[in-house]
Amino acid sequence: MRTLFWLLALFALAVGVSLAFGYNEGYVLVVLPPWRAELSLNLFVVLAVGGFLLGHALLRMISHTLRLPQAVQTFRERKRREKAGRALREAVLQLFEGRYGHALKNAGIAHAAAEAPALSALVAARAAHFLRDAKREAEWLGRAAGHDAEARTARLMTEAELHADARRFGEALAAIEALQEGGGRHIAPLRLALRVHRGLGRWNDVLKVARQLEKHRALTAEAAAPLKQRAHLENLREREGDARQLASYWQDVPAAERRAPRLAAAAARALIAAGDGEAAQRLIEERIAAEWDSELAGLYAECRGGDTLGRIARAEKWLEKHPQEARLLLALGRLCREQQLWGKAQSYFEASLAIQPSQEAHVELATLFAQLGRSEESNQAYRSAAALCRQG
Repeated sequence: MRTLFWLLALFALAVGVSLAFGYNEGYVLVVLPPWRAELSLNLFVVLAVGGFLLGHALLRMISHTLRLPQAVQTFRERKRREKAGRALREAVLQLFEGRYGHALKNAGIAHAAAEAPALSALVAARAAHFLRDAKREAEWLGRAAGHDAEARTARLMTEAELHADARRFGEALAAIEALQEGGGRHIAPLRLALRVHRGLGRWNDVLKVARQLEKHRALTAEAAAPLKQRAHLENLREREGDARQLASYWQDVPAAERRAPRLAAAAARALIAAGDGEAAQRLIEERIAAEWDSELAGLYAECRGGDTLGRIARAEKWLEKHPQEARLLLALGRLCREQQLWGKAQSYFEASLAIQPSQEAHVELATLFAQLGRSEESNQAYRSAAALCRQG
């Protein structure tokens, strides 16, 4: 319908023009002394319109010719940008594909063409890192630093990640600290900081970052627990031999984190080794009151000093609730032997062996028999201990 409408309009226009020219008897007189020229009005209109169109075409041709060098330059610049953009896209794709040599080459082409220079430099740095080319990695990171106004956070994050991957934890930490100075407290830098602090053995910082990640739900409680436990164990190890620092540190450990397996036992052992048996005794009693721990019960006899009879009475109350705990029976035997309660000590050692035979219990029983002058029984207990050792 549209085509038919335009055809009808064109025919109508042709008919109108034909009628207008057919009934037009006017003329145009052009005088240029000594010449005179007389033209029909129809011819003059045709010549005027034709001349205008021809002049317009000539002017456009001249203008296009004058702009031709600039147009060629613009065309070449557009082609160059298209080539650089294609090189950058290929570099990113090749980086993910693991084709690091090609990625480095294409990222260099993109950077030379000033196509997203910060991004292309970071892609090149990552590719060089995976190629284990430290020199070119440092070179490209330096080039990326020249575009910090565009991508400072990305550059610092990349630096920290690459340094951490190469176990250059000092440089990684410097990059993370620079990132955090600018307000970069996002999850990714915190996760990377956790790895760096572990590598540097900064266990207080490991605790701090693990708690932050757990608070922001970037780390589950199950994943955070072993990290915090390891940090506490390392901090206790650093304070070995100093009973005051050990006791102070344990008091600062949150109650929820004290429930970590082996942590209370490690703290008790450290206090016992530092000579503060009373503090170790209090720790063991507090933890067992909160939650039963057979390992702690086994350490109870090693807490030297204080009221030994009181410890025996308390341990016997625990035994009423946990009659099948071999470690508790062994600890009771040691406490009774310390108080020269020979009969009770022997019965507790034998009860421990009946529940769970152990080399420790055999040795303790052998030592008790030796103290009592029962050499044959002592030798037999030692032989039983040796037999268990060979089986182990």
